[in-house]
Formats: sequence, structure tokens, C-alpha cells
Amino acid sequence: MDFDLNGGNKRVFNRLGGSTRPAAKGSRQEVCSYWRAGRCNRNPCQFLHRELPGPVPSQGYSNKRVADESGFAGPSHRRGPGFNGSSSNTWGRFGGNRTVTKTEKVCKYWVDGNCSHGDKCRYLHCWSKGDSFSLLTQLDGHEKLVSGIALPSGSDKLYTGSKDGTIRVWDCASGQCTSVLSLGAEVGCVINEGPWLLVGMPNLVKAWNIETNADQSLSGPVGQVYSLVVGTDLLFAGTQDGSILAWRYNAATSCFEPAASLKGHTLAVVTLYVGAKRLYSGSTDKSIKVWSLDNLQCMQTLTDHTSVVMSLICWDQFLLSCSLDNTVKIWAAVEGGNLEVTYTHKEEHGVLALCGVHDAEAKPVLLCSCNDSTLRLYDLPSFTERGKIFAKQEIRSIQIGPGGIFFTGDGTGQVKVWKWSTAPTTAMS
Repeated sequence: MDFDLNGGNKRVFNRLGGSTRPAAKGSRQEVCSYWRAGRCNRNPCQFLHRELPGPVPSQGYSNKRVADESGFAGPSHRRGPGFNGSSSNTWGRFGGNRTVTKTEKVCKYWVDGNCSHGDKCRYLHCWSKGDSFSLLTQLDGHEKLVSGIALPSGSDKLYTGSKDGTIRVWDCASGQCTSVLSLGAEVGCVINEGPWLLVGMPNLVKAWNIETNADQSLSGPVGQVYSLVVGTDLLFAGTQDGSILAWRYNAATSCFEPAASLKGHTLAVVTLYVGAKRLYSGSTDKSIKVWSLDNLQCMQTLTDHTSVVMSLICWDQFLLSCSLDNTVKIWAAVEGGNLEVTYTHKEEHGVLALCGVHDAEAKPVLLCSCNDSTLRLYDLPSFTERGKIFAKQEIRSIQIGPGGIFFTGDGTGQVKVWKWSTAPTTAMS
């Protein structure tokens, strides 16, 4: 199922900048589109030749949450290492995007290998901005969107799934594709748990044991399976009809057995996450549901987003959610245990995926993929921008590897391998 990724994405100008050109008398408080494209020849111009400043970030909030534990269980290995930073009420306090000095768009001629402007080109001749990470290599082979990336612990193989109906197996040492599994249907998601590679597909979940080569098809889903997650001893699948199905692994029979069906969402469940003894689900019905892992009952429904909830992760004692409504929302527990929004970070475009990582200095960083084919890197909790990754099409899959490695998969089928720099990072202006 394809989502409308571009509808209703109102532009928010939150970059600070200045202009060296004089403003025309009676200049309008509107940014000149020709100046932004680098070709305005009017002097003076009735429009602004700088970006409008963003809203002044809040200087704090009243945090009423009850913290009986050290925080939410950290993100699973599919989203990165568990964050365990201090419980801070400084969300966005020190935020602020750097001044744009060059058009933040990759030169299409450079991509094709024939840009004649060289260093004088006003467009980027690289796939990223920021000096705290670098591109190691790219893996080409998939013909459509990369919908899942899995790197089993201790394995020397990387597994990627795509809407082209294949699973590709990559050798981590050489970067070469060693085999291609043709499944005959779109892959909705890919995760791994222990020796199991788990693949969401239309009307079923495929389970492969990469150690024994045993496989199993888990029936029950109606429509595409968009999300998979493991919590306690259960495997959960978010499906196109709005159900969340659960299976329990029986070690005696080496099989997954149906355990439960969680009903509540009215449209497709596209993201699942487990933390703090809770299962969190996000849906195209614009809601987030909180389920108890003890009795599988819905504890709370969160309805603050105004469009599809695309991704969920946990950091410290907070739940982070993103949506096509151009926001990342931070949720905290208040008295009584319910979650409420404590901070909202706004983007200029719909937000597709979140991933929590630690940089080379063990500082928490949020990877935030947007539907303008970029992935932004933010320090937490300040949301200060660390850098940006560009892609030919939107990045839907992010996976964390060992040794400061992380992977991104985009809409063209390309997988890129990135690495955090071990050198001290330079503060961005």
C-alpha cells in the first residue's frame, strides 16, 4: 500500500539566516522563491532574501510524569542500542538549524557523472552534510523500495527486503550479494530475532532459521504485513486490515503457534514497538495504541497526530512518534501513568521513520527520515541538527550495526552503509 507522502505538508521555515542585500521599501514578510533558488536578479526585491526565523523554542515545561523506573526499555537491536540518557526536560531548548549557505539539493548532473561546474556548482556533490559520519559504500541490486534491513547478531551476513519481491543476502566483509531469494510478492518488512529471519508479506509471515535453514509460513494476516516486533515471548505483526496478530514460539516443536489477535485500529497498522512492558502500535487511522504485554489489552489511545503515524521508538522514559503531519512528538507519562505530548518537533515535510543511535562519543542521536528524500540527524534532547543524508528517493529503512555502522535503504532499492567518525565532532553553526 502506498501512502500519500506529500499531501498537506505545509512548509515551516525554521532556518536562521540573513541577507547582505538591502530590502526594498515596504518589503513583504515572505521569502523570495527566486532567491531561494539562487537566481533572483531584483535589487531591491520586495520579498525577503533570508529565511524567516522559526518559533522561539520553549524554555522548559512542567514535567508531571511519575518515574518509578529508570526509563522505557531501550530500542531493540532493530532500531539501535538502548538510550539511557538522563531524564531531561530540555526538549528543543538548545535547538536551532544552521544557516544554509548552499542549496541543500544533490546535483542531478553530478549523480549522472557529468556536472561541468565542479566546486562552483551551487548544488551538492555528495550524499551527506556533516563531519561526524561518512559514507562507506553502497549496495546495489534491489529494483524497488527497500522495506527492511536485518543484521543478525554474530552473523557475517546482511539481509535486505524490497518491494521487488526479493530478499538479498550480502556478505559483510566483501559487500557482495551472495544470494537472492525470490518470494513472488512484495516484502512489507524484515526483522531478525535470534536465529530467525522474519519477513512480512501479503497474508503471511515467513520465518527462516538461518542456522538450520528450517522455514515456516505463519498464516492469519489479512493483506500486507507492514510491521513486525518481538516482545517477551511473542511475535507481533501489524497488518493491512488493522489487526495485530501474535504468535508464540514453541521450542519443543520448533514452531510458531497462534497466540492472540489484538483489535482496535480501524486502518492498517504500519509500525510496532516494544518498550517498558508495553506494545505500541501506530496506524494509518492517525492513532497510537498502548497495549499491556501482560494481558494484551489496550491501555490508552493517543490521537494527537493528524495524519498517518509512521514510526515509533523509545528513548529514556519517553515515547517518540512521527507522522506524515510533519511532526515528531515526544510523549511522557503523567500522574496515573497515561502518556501526554510534552514536546513537538516540526519538520518541513512528512516524517517517515525514526531510529535511535549513539554516535562515536556515545551521545544519543535521532535519525529522522523525511519524504523530501532526506534523513536528518539530531542530538537529543535538544534537537540540534548534526547533519543530513540525501537519497534519490525517500529512505524508509534504517538499521544499526556494530562498531558505529548504520544502514539506510531508499525508494530506488539502494542500500547505503555509513559509519560514525571517531574524530571529535565540530560544533555546527
